[in-house]
Amino acid sequence: MKRTLLAIAALLLLFAAAGWAVWVQYQRFLQTPLDLPAEGHVFLLTPGSHGTDIVAELAALGFTRQGWEWKLLMRLEPQVYRAGEYRLEPGLEPQGLLRKFAGGWVVQHRFTLVEGWTFRQVVAALAEQPLIGHHLDPADPLRWPELLAELGVGQPEGWFLPETYSFTRGDSDLEVLSRAHRAMQDALALAWASRDVALPLETPYELLILASIVEKETGLDDERARIAGVFTRRLQAGMRLQTDPTVIYGLGDSFDGDIRRRDLEADTPYNTYTRHGLPPTPIAMPGRASLLAAADPEPGDALYFVADGKGGHTFSATLEEHRAAVDRLLGRE
Repeated sequence: MKRTLLAIAALLLLFAAAGWAVWVQYQRFLQTPLDLPAEGHVFLLTPGSHGTDIVAELAALGFTRQGWEWKLLMRLEPQVYRAGEYRLEPGLEPQGLLRKFAGGWVVQHRFTLVEGWTFRQVVAALAEQPLIGHHLDPADPLRWPELLAELGVGQPEGWFLPETYSFTRGDSDLEVLSRAHRAMQDALALAWASRDVALPLETPYELLILASIVEKETGLDDERARIAGVFTRRLQAGMRLQTDPTVIYGLGDSFDGDIRRRDLEADTPYNTYTRHGLPPTPIAMPGRASLLAAADPEPGDALYFVADGKGGHTFSATLEEHRAAVDRLLGRE
């Protein structure tokens, strides 16, 4: 009997020692980072992948080895893993890896919409992004209205706020545009709410149109409100806006980079030399600064401005002063 008890005790000690060794091995596994390269690795987790699939792929890459430790970890911490693109950095341990996949901590990419871009330029830039899913074809603008209707966008020009937007691999161009459209709606509503009530504008859309002209006329923040003031006073006085960017927009693909007198005299809905008031739509995407400038233009008496040859503009209150400024620009004085 005594021998039996001793044998049982020895067997229990053996099991305990084996269990302890297994536990120590498992803890060592949990605390050992994956064998990732110093620069890290971008791992694409495909939809429907299970834990064993993930471990097999990581092992094939040489980052770990397949073993019972992974199976135990996944049994003790069952997770649903989210497909996507993940950045794996050196020092990442097994638990952290699976929690990253379960948490959906995917790589965030960036796409910038630039102030002053037209919608055609936006579509072309999106088409060049290889990680974005493409619905809008730059070569097939006739389909754009049908696709943009899903976003609640009719005429798209000007309706997307120039900013940098985050996206994940596989997001579509329409998803990125949806975020930019909501951002523009919010920015325009804010500008309209803070507008000078004396503005000769009846709707937020007219403010958007005016802001787009300001955006195309100057890239200097300290000039935006002054230029908006010139256009506002012209509208109030019943003068034509006479701004080249609207004429250029109206010329479309026929514009060759050099605006001529015949262009200024050719009547189109966007020719503000031949027509009074604002053009029918925005001519580009205005940024926040141009929206706020159009909503609160700088007071003054200037009705004209011309490039000063130094990156800015010379502002004049009278036609005589304006002509003198033009002569100085052209070196006639």
